[in-house]
Amino acid sequence: MPDLLTVIIRDRKGVVWEGEAAAVTGRNVKGPFDILPEHANFISIISKKLIIKTPDKKSREFNVESGILQVRENKVMIYLGVK
Repeated sequence: MPDLLTVIIRDRKGVVWEGEAAAVTGRNVKGPFDILPEHANFISIISKKLIIKTPDKKSREFNVESGILQVRENKVMIYLGVK
């Protein structure tokens, strides 16, 4: 079982952040949610804030006006600025 997620955050200009994460926390219309390694395939419209927990136990926070988050095969793709 993989211990980490591969995360890529993009906006219209290119890659904003790329790296490995222990967890990703986002928010959709139902409220906050967490993505952990081995998460089921998942797609959601996200807003407000995105938190990436890095393997060294630090947090990277990104303000999100709108975006799409997709999880597939332990890879999290986040597209910011998509409505």
